[in-house]
Amino acid sequence: MDPLLFVELLSLGLVAGFLAGLLGIGGGMLMVPLLTALLSQRGVGADMAVKMAIATSMSTILFTSISSVRAHHKRGAVRWDVVRSLAPGILVGGLLAGAGIFALLKGAWLALVFALFVGFSAFQMLRDKKPAPSRQLPGASGLFGVGTGIGLLSGLVGAGGGFISVPFMAWCNVAIHNAVATSAALGFPIALANTVGYLIGGRHLQPALPGAFGYLYLPALVVIALASVSMAPLGAKAAHAMNVSQLKRAFAGLLFLLAAYMLYKGLAG
Repeated sequence: MDPLLFVELLSLGLVAGFLAGLLGIGGGMLMVPLLTALLSQRGVGADMAVKMAIATSMSTILFTSISSVRAHHKRGAVRWDVVRSLAPGILVGGLLAGAGIFALLKGAWLALVFALFVGFSAFQMLRDKKPAPSRQLPGASGLFGVGTGIGLLSGLVGAGGGFISVPFMAWCNVAIHNAVATSAALGFPIALANTVGYLIGGRHLQPALPGAFGYLYLPALVVIALASVSMAPLGAKAAHAMNVSQLKRAFAGLLFLLAAYMLYKGLAG
């Protein structure tokens, strides 16, 4: 591997891992645009570079989520009852995205709708408006539907789902630290379903670069995963050291950046 590429991927993995532990996300908003740029610089076509970046970003969450959730679980912060209720829908939505829609969709309109949704979620979190005290998580069918949406949208943008699941759980009166920790645990089924889908959907593609398999760029997956796993526990430790308002502001700021990027991609498309 090119030494410069190795250093770039290592740095990206360290930052992404810290964000995964801190905010319960997989770092996709950072990895996808930077991986797209790195792949484009090495001669991969624009459409394929975006898809490889999304698929590779999502696949790293398989490893990051395990490291992050272990740190949160030691603090008793993960709502495993919520994980069990959302996971079936997440698996369905992830497989639909990775194995079917991902290969067909260009994504300009999806990017615009997604940007508006994420921007609205960030605005609501920044307002810090308290949810109605009586509001609770929905029943089994409702959580299955929410999980399907999380798995589907996450697979189309290469992110771990925290940008949906954390605001959703906070809206349902789940404490923000529990929401972040539970989102980290949800990253594994999200990544698993979508990675399997990407492998199915891209199995007939010719390698765009040495080391590529379908939509996955394996050298980047290995380097980023190793780096991110080492940093996720530090991010989780930092999350529990911050107060609720600080954590909400940090998460809202990240959502605004993600919304701005997706708005740009949608308008450019």
